[in-house]
Amino acid sequence: MTDKLKLYGFNNLTKALSFNIYDVCYAKTPHEQKEYIAYIDEQYNAERLLGILHQVVDMIGARVLNISSQDYDPQGASVTMLISGPSLPDLPRDTTVAHLDKSHVTVHTYPEHHPDHSIATFRVDIDVSTCGEITPLNTLDFLIGSFDSDIITMDYRVRGFTRDVDGHKHFMDHEISSIRDFIAPKTLERYEAIDMNLEEHNLFHTKMLIREIDLRHYLFNTDAFVLSPDLQRSIAESLRREMVEIYSGRSIY
Repeated sequence: MTDKLKLYGFNNLTKALSFNIYDVCYAKTPHEQKEYIAYIDEQYNAERLLGILHQVVDMIGARVLNISSQDYDPQGASVTMLISGPSLPDLPRDTTVAHLDKSHVTVHTYPEHHPDHSIATFRVDIDVSTCGEITPLNTLDFLIGSFDSDIITMDYRVRGFTRDVDGHKHFMDHEISSIRDFIAPKTLERYEAIDMNLEEHNLFHTKMLIREIDLRHYLFNTDAFVLSPDLQRSIAESLRREMVEIYSGRSIY
């Protein structure tokens, strides 16, 4: 639907983006691991997540209707927003809201560590569901940059159909061959990426893995320059192994 297509009624398509990121950190001792979790909890508390989601809503041109946010004990946070898209002037207000107010944005965080393991991870799940013409795909660069994104998993699906004035069904209202089409080349350069798409079903899946590991960005409360080259190499290998396991969905023993 590259050309403007005149629809009958309003756009019924639902566009859902599921965006998951993992941040990996080397924290040697149980004390350091707990400090890392506390640091993440403070850095990505409900208040900051709320600010990120407000920016997402602004970028997709939607409007916030309702907000629910929560910090959890011992760790983690979540924010949910009920949103509406741009109003359609040729439709009654109650009809527009009843349809579009089902859109939402959610974020949940999952800090994780194990006392026998020197790697701590932080996972963020973000789901953006929109109805009508607005799409969440233009928020991807912002979301990737809002977190320390070592591994990224993205799913995008368009559901339903809309009709033109002649009654013909249309199951997609924009061109897409890959989620990567909506990520800046400069961002993509930093990652290895694979696609697993079912274009005929309007279902798109992309995974991305950070290419380079700079230990200065992965050591918690430790200066990389005080470590021996052998230890630096060993830590880098442990970090890479953790990332590959998460990226592939398989444990490496």
